[in-house]
This record gives sequence, C-alpha cells and structure tokens, in this order.
Amino acid sequence: MQTVSPYRHQLSKNVTRPLRIVAFGDSLIYGYGDSAGGGWVERLRRKWMNPELPGHVLYNLGIRGDTVAKVSQRLEREFGDRGELLNRQPDVIILSVGVNDSARKGNRQGKLFTDFDEFQDKLVNLIERSQQLASVLFVGMVPVDESKMPFLDCFHFNHIDQYRYKQATKKLCAARNIPYLDIFDLWMERDENWLQAHLSSDGLHPNVSGYCALLEDVLSWQPFSQLA
Repeated sequence: MQTVSPYRHQLSKNVTRPLRIVAFGDSLIYGYGDSAGGGWVERLRRKWMNPELPGHVLYNLGIRGDTVAKVSQRLEREFGDRGELLNRQPDVIILSVGVNDSARKGNRQGKLFTDFDEFQDKLVNLIERSQQLASVLFVGMVPVDESKMPFLDCFHFNHIDQYRYKQATKKLCAARNIPYLDIFDLWMERDENWLQAHLSSDGLHPNVSGYCALLEDVLSWQPFSQLA
C-alpha cells in the first residue's frame, strides 16, 4: 500500500494556481433535494466562480443512487476530459458514498444492498486508488428520517445500518490518514425537530436548508477550511 501524508493537501500553500478538486459520490454530492442551489457542492462551486476573487476549480461528479462499487468503477475515467483537468490528475478528491450500500431491500429485515464485508473490501480499493491520484477528503452520510421509510416503496434505510457502515468508513479512513467528516453523528447530536426540518419529504435527502447546513459544516471543518 502506498504511504500518503495525512495532510498532503497542505502542500497547496505553495501552489499559486487554483486547486483542481473533484467530488465523487452519490446524491449527497449530486445535490438532489436542493431545488434552489443544487446541493452543497454546487453552492461551493458557485462561491468559487467570482472572476474578481476566483477560487478553486471544482467538478461535481456525483450520481444519484451510486454505491461504492459504482463510484469505484468510474473513478479514473471521470475527470480526464474535463477542462482544467484535461490530461492531468486532480489535486484533491472529495469522496461521499455509502448510504445506498446500507439500504435493505424489500423490507426492514431484507438483504443489504451491499454486503457489509464486500462494502469494506470495495471501499478499501476505492480510497487506496484515490490516494494514488490525489489528496483525499471523505464527507460522511446524513442520517435519514426513519419514519419516512421505505424510500421508493422498496429501500429501507435505518440508523443502525447507517451507523455500522459509516463507522466502518470512518475507521478505514483513519487507518489511511484520510480526514473524515462525521456528518451522521454531527446531525444526530442536533434535536429530532432540527433533523426533520433539514430533510426532504422523502426522508433520505437533505432539503434546501439541509444542504445549506451541510455546506456550513464542510466549510467549518478544519481539513477543508485549510483548502478554502
């Protein structure tokens, strides 16, 4: 396994050009549920697009419904033809994936969408390959509203499975010196009324207020604030 500095992105202090950043993941990266601003990644991209005060180059490579396997399949080929990234590697990769893997199919006791051991194996592969390309930051999943399940009358998300998958992700990131933002715990620490007010009616995706809150959580996170 390649050894990568835990804060390799700090080297960017010596780089005068904007950083090339790509965000990979599921609907939390894609921004589904934010009809006003397009999600936290899109809101951040717009924030950095002022010609008078330009920020970093940011590409949203989120796809709704993606699992760790699907993100892994498209990792290297996604950014090679994009503008400032043409024929170059990104400086920073933001990952956010796992909630779709934790769903149960059919009913609350149904089969997990991605077997837990398989999830861990595929996640190790994804993050190690990502580290070979760039510095990596991981933004964790938001907790669902269990009272709104099942999603699409088929997928049952719950806090117990979410916690299990996010803890595995957090531990794998820690073992490889990847900063991990534990959104699940952060939002669960806020009261239930706050959580329900920041999720869409489907109980799975943040709403406009939720993505605004998520962006603030990301911007106040020390490993990310060093970039921003």
